[in-house]
Amino acid sequence: MPSKFDGPLDHGRMEEIKLNSATWKPMRPSRWSLDIIRPEFFALRPSSPKKPIRHTAWLDGLRGFAAFMVYLHHNQLWAHGFNGNIVYENSFGYEGKHYFAALPFVRHFFSGGHYAVSIFFVISGYVLSVKSLGLIQRGQQQNAADSVGSALFRRWLRLYIPVIAVTFLWMSQRHWTGLWVDFGIQKDTYWEQLWDWYTKFKNYSFAFLTGNIYEFPILYHPHSWSIPIEFKGSVIVYTALLAFSRCTRNARLWCEAGLAFYFLYIVDGWYGALFMVGMLLCDLDLLALDDQLPRVFSTFAEFKELIFFHLFLVALYLGGVPSCDGPNYEGLLPKSPGWKWLSHLKPQAVYDAKWFFLFWAAFLTVASIPRLPWLKQFFETRFCQYLARISFALYLVHGLVIYSLGDRLYAAVGLLSKEHHKERIPGWIDIFPISKKGPMGFELAFWVPQLIILPVTLWAAEVVTKLIDEPSVKFANWLYKKTLAPPSSPKHG
Repeated sequence: MPSKFDGPLDHGRMEEIKLNSATWKPMRPSRWSLDIIRPEFFALRPSSPKKPIRHTAWLDGLRGFAAFMVYLHHNQLWAHGFNGNIVYENSFGYEGKHYFAALPFVRHFFSGGHYAVSIFFVISGYVLSVKSLGLIQRGQQQNAADSVGSALFRRWLRLYIPVIAVTFLWMSQRHWTGLWVDFGIQKDTYWEQLWDWYTKFKNYSFAFLTGNIYEFPILYHPHSWSIPIEFKGSVIVYTALLAFSRCTRNARLWCEAGLAFYFLYIVDGWYGALFMVGMLLCDLDLLALDDQLPRVFSTFAEFKELIFFHLFLVALYLGGVPSCDGPNYEGLLPKSPGWKWLSHLKPQAVYDAKWFFLFWAAFLTVASIPRLPWLKQFFETRFCQYLARISFALYLVHGLVIYSLGDRLYAAVGLLSKEHHKERIPGWIDIFPISKKGPMGFELAFWVPQLIILPVTLWAAEVVTKLIDEPSVKFANWLYKKTLAPPSSPKHG
């Protein structure tokens, strides 16, 4: 049984949560408050030996680890400013610059955020379809349709309630405390700010918006740009599940692959392709559990681990695609060492070439991990499972911690210096200078602030998970059940 959570980021936390039916027991407010604020990362409890690990636990762990890669990516870029972007997000040797942090494979620990987001979308395609595909494969099309209807009803609430809560609290505390951060625009009054937040959010949360979806993220939460894409990708998966539910096994697999091809090579729908290959991988894995795979897959069964080990290496390389110059890839990739010939593979339909290569990187990554036992076991560890539980909240809060706390600490150790700092937070500049020697990304001045920033971020993610994320899942389930019509009684002739 897959994880009971899902998210973008989520990313991939399972949509089909079942409410706990245990008898309610009163709890002292003090005990409840302590459970909310007590950090869990200092005492990761071992899993119960009596409880077998789910066969999809590696997906949860991969999602959690990917969220941690996003955290590292954004901290590295923020701490090193524009020069960090030029180094981290371009290839090793670009414009004659050779930095260890830009090496293939190594670079993911410094600029792996885009790669991680593409993995989020593949995971979401997988977990959003797992229950319905299982029913479809057993011939229970009506139950599959009911499952899709339930999931679609709850999906908007599940994705956007945490965004609403986190951005509202962030917007309110900024206005009330006067906290300065280096993004967004503050209005003169709170009511002006509240109205601006509302108008920007309502447009941003509309799935069929034809305007600028980045208007709300730019002002209130830069990293939330992926949430509307997550919702649109979810609608694609749910629609495909219904459309293919009565197809034969082979026809369904061909339709899933064909739709992914359409999104990637015919139109500029890279995110749709990521969700569809997630659904395709889920379909194949479920068929494999019942020994129902098409015979062509048995041809290479003896070489499976060898094949997927090399495909995983290919995925890691492609995941480091240069991206600093935005969509101007006609000039960037051909002059990037290691990417000159690969640049010719970009389809005409793709506007931002980065996502074409990240599609293949994420697809091959998620396909390879369950077929490499040593790698699968890593994502099943307690550390990765802990990150999995807080992954959506970690994605939502890590940037806010960087802008408020991280920005000041990086200025305090002398790693980051902006003109705005001299005007807005002069008391923080170089108050605790630390050596900046060493390769970029390995400076002591970067890692010492992490002793504060990382625990604060993890703690904030835990609190948001307990107070906002998990309750939003339960609320969506409760609301859906409240809207259901009672079962119809049989008619008597």
